[in-house]
Amino acid sequence: MNQCVIQSPVGQLKLSASGGYLLRIDFINEQEVCSLPTDSLLKESVKQLQAYFNGKLEFFDLPLKPIGTDFQLRVWEALGKIPYGTSWSYLQQATFLGDAKCIRAAASANGKNPLPIVIPCHRVIGTDQKLVGFGGGLWRKEWLLGHEKHPNYQYKQGMIKF
Repeated sequence: MNQCVIQSPVGQLKLSASGGYLLRIDFINEQEVCSLPTDSLLKESVKQLQAYFNGKLEFFDLPLKPIGTDFQLRVWEALGKIPYGTSWSYLQQATFLGDAKCIRAAASANGKNPLPIVIPCHRVIGTDQKLVGFGGGLWRKEWLLGHEKHPNYQYKQGMIKF
């Protein structure tokens, strides 16, 4: 498995790739030494993430291979249907999947998304429009949503600044 650690506006990210596919993006909460990508896929992944964070990329074009159950894969595929700069409620996501009763299962699958940012689980919010549930921490979810709506977005102690 090839890996690299990069710095981003939402903290350090560890990217993992193998067999020509991007497998994981992990948020790193404790400082690690950044490492340059050594294979072409990781280089391209870093390039696209940098373009996203610079407000110049809305859609990722990377070979992905998230590992999960059939249901999780359906949920993660549905996340890719949420347009950049918008959000769905968990209920809208469950309804899109064809069963409004699967709301908790879909939310659980979102939380297990191995490729956050690229598979945009941050675009799912509570039915009451509140930010809830994000494995990377709600501050990151707030930053990502704010960034997509306003590329000059700055996060500062829970306050949205443009």
